[in-house]
Amino acid sequence: MLGVLGRCVTTSNLLGLSRTSYSISRLLSAMTKPNVIFVLGGPGAGKGTQCAKIVENFGYVHLSAGDLLRAERKAPGSEFGELIEHHITNGTIVPVEITCSLLERAMNESEKNDFLIDGFPRNEDNLTGWNKAMGEKVNLKRVLFFHCSQDVCTERCLARGAAGSGRTDDNEESLRKRFVTYENATMPIIRYYEEKGFVTQIDATRTPEEVYAEVETVLKSL
Repeated sequence: MLGVLGRCVTTSNLLGLSRTSYSISRLLSAMTKPNVIFVLGGPGAGKGTQCAKIVENFGYVHLSAGDLLRAERKAPGSEFGELIEHHITNGTIVPVEITCSLLERAMNESEKNDFLIDGFPRNEDNLTGWNKAMGEKVNLKRVLFFHCSQDVCTERCLARGAAGSGRTDDNEESLRKRFVTYENATMPIIRYYEEKGFVTQIDATRTPEEVYAEVETVLKSL
């Protein structure tokens, strides 16, 4: 009887240890995953400006999907350069496999663990591709949605272009196409994350200082 009881206790203890080890393993895995905040909003909503402030004050790494794509487009010998140029000029969305690959490479090359991903995911294909390639590799903490009217955004982008931004898409024709893409493709993604409780909507029509005051409050709550 004692032998049987001893075996039962031993088995129970082993099962308990197994469950504990599994829990610790999952916790360590979560701790080593990069922490990600998606930053979404229309062209000219001020995403880059706010990301710069977050980087300065909270130490996040700012990864702009658009900047990564533009850098890859200009990289000597890039196999994706011409394809990226075509999509950027026409205001359409670059294939998700390319964008995910560039984002993952940038995260792997960084020594930090907290990332702002700016301007991604932009459509259902982006979302599906991200969830498939990266969903289990990161901890998604929040989606910051900078909401701003098309008129205000257009005015900002044109002013940015006139000031010499060097961006080929800071012109009225490209902006019209980009806003159509944003409304039809990106807004459903924002609603998707909103339903899951990840979205914080921020009024981006205000001054950068006023917008950041709200952003700071959100970041401190995470």
